[in-house]
Amino acid sequence: MQLPNQPNPAQDVARPGPFRRLAAHWRGRPFGFLVGALAVLLGVVILLMPSAYVVETPGPTQDVLGENGGRKVIDVSGVKTHKDSGKLLLVTVNAAGVPGYPVSNAEALWGWADPHMLVMPQEAVFPPGQTSEEYEHESQQEMTSSQDAAATAGLDYAKKLGVDVKGAKVTMHVDDIGGPSAGMMYALGLVDMLTPVEESASTTIAGTGTIDDKGKVGAIGGIDLKMLGAKRDGATWFLAPSANCDEVIGHVPEGLRDVKVSTLDDAYRALVAIGEGKGDSLPRCTVD
Repeated sequence: MQLPNQPNPAQDVARPGPFRRLAAHWRGRPFGFLVGALAVLLGVVILLMPSAYVVETPGPTQDVLGENGGRKVIDVSGVKTHKDSGKLLLVTVNAAGVPGYPVSNAEALWGWADPHMLVMPQEAVFPPGQTSEEYEHESQQEMTSSQDAAATAGLDYAKKLGVDVKGAKVTMHVDDIGGPSAGMMYALGLVDMLTPVEESASTTIAGTGTIDDKGKVGAIGGIDLKMLGAKRDGATWFLAPSANCDEVIGHVPEGLRDVKVSTLDDAYRALVAIGEGKGDSLPRCTVD
């Protein structure tokens, strides 16, 4: 028996389509509720879109006296080299938002709220329109130029210390690191390897700075993040370019002691003093 106006279970019953069901769901809702929901949806879409900013965080460190990828970071042939029980760490930053490594607006927003992250407009880091291939090529060129200058400065300085460097051949190798900021630590590591004195005496010393072939140390970017990476990886001393002192002051992590350097000679003298337990007398960044 079938009651009037009741569907026959033996017959197909038409069901509303998805759009009608959606319309029915929102029917009767206050207009402000609909506007709010659309605003939330729009906000989520915006947060997931690519950002126009670069987000930097403390990157990995590398002992220039050690190995990377199964190869010596600094490989010297043709002359005698010497081992040091300490570590000389070059420091880096990880950068997202550069060509080939996009970052979302949500990640940039998070970076602004995190004191251990640095957010900068993309145009402050690379020229508009630069491709990932161009960015990588420029970064590698800067690294190669930095290594060449470090080798020249390091060999010249070792010669002044009385080391016979005639016939020395130097190659440097680190995977996935670009830019010129490791130049000083490359040069310092080379001098350490060529001299018979065990300068660092089992101490872990980090540092950063560009270098030219005359041994002058120059400023770099992201030094506050690099000091965090140095402290994280066990460094107790940090060699900082004097030109970066205004960014060092107030940002040195607890347990890390900064040393102001302007030349490779400053850096080497600091290395020796630290190894001899006389590091407390070394100059540090101060307010002028």
